[in-house]
Amino acid sequence: MTIAKDPARSLLSVSDLTVRFGESRVVEGLSFSVAPGKTVAVVGESGSGKSVTSLSIMRLADMMGARFESGSIVFNGKDLLKVSQKEVRSIRGKEIAMIFQEPMTSLNPVFTIGDQICEVLLLHENMSKSAATAEAQRLLEMVRLPDAEALLRRYPHQLSGGMRQRVMIAMALACRPKLLIADEPTTALDVTIQAQILNIMRDLQKDLGMGMIFITHDMGVVAEMADDVVVMWKGKKVEEGPVREIFANPKHPYTRTLLAAVPKLGSMAGEDFPKRLPLTVLENGEPKIVGEERVQNTARYDVPPLLSVRDLFVRFDIRKNLFGQVTHRCSAVQKVGFDIHPGETLALVGESGSGKSTIGRTIQQLQKALSGEISFNGKSFAAMSAAERFRLRRDVQYIFQDPFASLDPRKTVGFSIAEPINTHGIISGTKEVRRRVDELLERVGLTSAHAERYPHEFSGGQRQRVCIARALASDPKLIIADEALSALDVSIQAQIINLFMDLQAERGLAYLFISHDMAVVEKISHRVAVLYLGQIMEMGSRRQVFETPMHDYTRRLLSAVPVADPTIERKTALIEGEIPNPVRRVGDEPPILAREEINLGHFIARSA
Repeated sequence: MTIAKDPARSLLSVSDLTVRFGESRVVEGLSFSVAPGKTVAVVGESGSGKSVTSLSIMRLADMMGARFESGSIVFNGKDLLKVSQKEVRSIRGKEIAMIFQEPMTSLNPVFTIGDQICEVLLLHENMSKSAATAEAQRLLEMVRLPDAEALLRRYPHQLSGGMRQRVMIAMALACRPKLLIADEPTTALDVTIQAQILNIMRDLQKDLGMGMIFITHDMGVVAEMADDVVVMWKGKKVEEGPVREIFANPKHPYTRTLLAAVPKLGSMAGEDFPKRLPLTVLENGEPKIVGEERVQNTARYDVPPLLSVRDLFVRFDIRKNLFGQVTHRCSAVQKVGFDIHPGETLALVGESGSGKSTIGRTIQQLQKALSGEISFNGKSFAAMSAAERFRLRRDVQYIFQDPFASLDPRKTVGFSIAEPINTHGIISGTKEVRRRVDELLERVGLTSAHAERYPHEFSGGQRQRVCIARALASDPKLIIADEALSALDVSIQAQIINLFMDLQAERGLAYLFISHDMAVVEKISHRVAVLYLGQIMEMGSRRQVFETPMHDYTRRLLSAVPVADPTIERKTALIEGEIPNPVRRVGDEPPILAREEINLGHFIARSA
């Protein structure tokens, strides 16, 4: 169905847009419009043409080699496809702003955060440098970044992924645009920050009458933010309608498949163990349920733990004075302790900057700990010889959040998967190694033909599968998955969750699953540890933490999760209180909270 709208009253009207790259049509006959003060969500899987549509509206796609075969993009009565790049430059950033999906590649690594926000204001708003700096600080405070004044002087690499994404949002909103295009703007954010950012965007939309195009694969965000939804599949629009109608009565088989794949918080209530659930896939144009349902009772609590972490402390020096003495430190991880048993999935959840990735990196020996003990298979890291530490790198593998950054762009994926096999001397002989690489690719749902391709030839979901195949190559006992699913669409995410569970059942793998997606954590984990500013606030079985959360912070985290149901009233109250800041003066160390066991295996931190 198509929403009947008067194009004259639309802020933006896209009609019959067809975009080509070389021989392939990436977008075909696309039409939709955005009214002032309204939000249109564009949903679909990787490769469906969502991002190309947004880049075409910004007139950035033609700089990447796109050809506009037909159609028009009318903004404020002007066809953007017919104006020169010089004219578009005065509109881009001021009247139409865009938040890009990958904040690290869209921020300039050689300029400070302050310089980059000021540049937008100096270019479009004719402000003085001091006024632009003051406004830049206000914008950073608006997106709830701690210590905004100090952040202005920092560089992108000194910020976490979630913080960089908020800087991008502040830059996009700097000139109070008439139309905001948000391409997966909250993918890298944790639920509490996401809830705040969505509220900020909604408030600004009310104040400015700003139109929004929201490109996302998070159906909870769609339900919460959108007025209308456009569903794209293989470059074409397959369904369009008001958000409530799309969720309540999806017509197209693809929309039905998409909604069936959405993980829903609370769907595992009453279950003691995670469950591998069947998938809904499109076969010959019709939704079909494939795969078996299986209780994931793989954790071996009857044997000693595979990994033990005791009283782990990790600190970073942040600022020094003229004499080189440290004045400010970031206490990233403080007195953290947990065990992981063979076949068990322990999930680490918490906000951006809570120390989740630092714990993972310390276990993987990519980061040095200040104090504490980590033991693997009963042997302490400190007591291991160099050869044993090297062997440990084979047994503990890491899957990074950004699959593109963790693969070498100059090497084929076959080479990248074979590298750990050759490094650890697991198999000798070129033919045998090649056979193993083919097996691994097929195990993760790719084919042996993919081995000859390079990372840029794959979609995000496929690249993540390549990273999983590479992690499995050395036959590990523990895999640390650091936000391994956050960049994937729901349909791919559901497949990868099942792949993780199948591999766990087959090989008795243990996972340290670092995530901010509470619905996915509920689906996959045996036990959950909730982190806040480097300390564990609550830890227990999945059922204890999700069904009877005892710590205020855990409850707050769960209440911030967007629900994929547009009929539920939107919560617009901001999470109040101080913005957590882990950076403190030397001598002003944060208090270490004592933990107590309130039920068997269920621990919570007592307030200081």
